[in-house]
Amino acid sequence: MPEIISVIDVSKTYASGLRALDHVNLEIHPGEIFALLGPNGAGKTTLIGTICGIVKLGEGSVKVAGLDIVADYRSVRALIGLVPQELTTDAFETVWATVSFSRGLFGKAADPAYIEKTLKALSLWDKKNSKIMTLSGGMKRRVMIAKALSHEPRVLFLDEPSAGVDVALRIDMWQMVRELRESGVTIVLTTHYIEEAEDMADRIGVIHHGKIILVEDKVTLMRKLGKKRLTMRIEPALTWLPPDLAAHGVTLSGDGTELTYVYDPGGPRDAIPALLEELRGAGIGLKDLETTQSSLEDIFVNLVRE
Repeated sequence: MPEIISVIDVSKTYASGLRALDHVNLEIHPGEIFALLGPNGAGKTTLIGTICGIVKLGEGSVKVAGLDIVADYRSVRALIGLVPQELTTDAFETVWATVSFSRGLFGKAADPAYIEKTLKALSLWDKKNSKIMTLSGGMKRRVMIAKALSHEPRVLFLDEPSAGVDVALRIDMWQMVRELRESGVTIVLTTHYIEEAEDMADRIGVIHHGKIILVEDKVTLMRKLGKKRLTMRIEPALTWLPPDLAAHGVTLSGDGTELTYVYDPGGPRDAIPALLEELRGAGIGLKDLETTQSSLEDIFVNLVRE
């Protein structure tokens, strides 16, 4: 099946001289949830804006569903729903009017049943006759999502959708995103809540200084780059770390009552038994063992740092 989005050798340099995108190549599969991660200023919003036609394409080319974003701008834009970071809505319109109007902008026939379904899914139905200006920031964010979905797009971009949003909305929103994915909609999201990307995404892309530095299936990424941490609570407490233990890469913490060993799950299988044997040989007693896995946030921080 052809890729729903193809970004080919795209670069973007602003008039100020800032090179926001630097030879970006990216393919996004139909019906997946793709999380684009990166620190502030990495180029996430510029890349999304370029694909959506909001930021003028510099060098390279972009296709959505096989259509060129420049030559077939109107057709491409009709395929895309965008929830930007900024809350931009008509303050004096009602929720119902602004979402219905957004649907009409894309040439879609009126469909009150679909608008009702969308508002209910975002817990906005009881606010349908309220003016936007009377809503809280979280409610306005819901309206932005409803507007982006109003014309039934094939691709939905969510640029920091959780910003300023309460926990209840996040739960509603991510449930709706999962349902959209199941219906065949492709979701591209950026988020500073990396645990959300870890929970939601099928694949992860990391952008830094305008360059894509990694694109990987989430499960594969966690397996390849995720480290495990073995915490050993010991007795008696140590005031210094024996050289044989230090040679294994073990660190001492917890006022001398904890030893920590970080290891690759795909490494030698005898590493931990050998370490435990060293403990016994040194006369160190074990009170407890705990193993934890690196999170996506740990992996992301290490990638950007490197």
